[in-house]
Amino acid sequence: MSDDRTAATPLGTRLADAELARLATALRERGTTPAGPLRAEPIAGGRSNLTYRLTDGTSTWVLRTPPRAGHTPSAHDVAREFTVTSALLPTGVPVARPVLLVEEPSVLGVPFTVVEHVDARSLRLATELAPLGDAEVDEVVTRLIEVLAALHRVDHVAVGLERFGRPDAYAERQLRRWAGQWTLVGPPGLAAGGERVAELLRARLPGRHHVSVVHGDYRLDNTLVRLGGATGGAEIAAVVDWELSTIGDPVADVALMCAYRDRVFDLIVGAPSSWTSPRLPGASGLAQRYERAGGVPLRDWEFHLALAYFKIGVIAAGIAHRHRAGAGDGAAGYAGAGESVARYFDLAHAALRGTA
Repeated sequence: MSDDRTAATPLGTRLADAELARLATALRERGTTPAGPLRAEPIAGGRSNLTYRLTDGTSTWVLRTPPRAGHTPSAHDVAREFTVTSALLPTGVPVARPVLLVEEPSVLGVPFTVVEHVDARSLRLATELAPLGDAEVDEVVTRLIEVLAALHRVDHVAVGLERFGRPDAYAERQLRRWAGQWTLVGPPGLAAGGERVAELLRARLPGRHHVSVVHGDYRLDNTLVRLGGATGGAEIAAVVDWELSTIGDPVADVALMCAYRDRVFDLIVGAPSSWTSPRLPGASGLAQRYERAGGVPLRDWEFHLALAYFKIGVIAAGIAHRHRAGAGDGAAGYAGAGESVARYFDLAHAALRGTA
């Protein structure tokens, strides 16, 4: 993976020299020998797992770890990322090549992964989208949708992911998971509101569904984009942030991508986001492009869109929860994430009414 922005180092996230030395030993033991002492610089962008640019002065990798405090295991599963990207590597779905997975805490105190650096860039903020012409923006969106449709066409059994998630009752399992997460991270003042959304969703659970690998958090800023690539145009060089991936209903992936288009997402980012830019197609336009790209029919759309809004609200509550636990750096997005939760629950209600 790659990203051009180096973050101010949040409290408690700088890696000590002794940790970097143990990390170098772990790399050597897995067949990758650093050419010199390792240096790690935090990369801006993620509020789920911590991401670092790792270099020995010659080669560059990307290190991913959970937060050091205030994290919930299911929301920061770096081993899951390693498993799914390893399986997808030969399929043509673009991922960063996995290098190392260490699950025991003896090296860094938390599980972590190392992947190869990808020479591409993240388009996270609207300012990063600004230099692109309208035709380039449209081509990026087209490639983004094509990659998602291609992911949903992967035979998960053929690539060894048959145990990666249960194919049955996906919506029910997702609702149970995020409702359970809400009980861990939801602020007391919003507890009843979150429980009410979950109750309404339980009453609308769909029946049978398509089954595929789902990313679980798919949007533009969870990809790395290369402009002027091998085809001469824009391409998605890698899809990143796979810790929420599983085997499930691909319609849920599309709904989540569309749900993130609402401008309230800017509160979580802490600035105008590329994905909320009016230069991109709206939610209905994205859904239509997905179906034209060979994606699955978008059945039970209102339910999946409402569940997506509920999920983002819980994720936002989790970000605010980690900040309260001391795992944040005081950035604006941590406060904004807490402010966005009630708005996302309102959007879930509107989706269930068919008015979102």
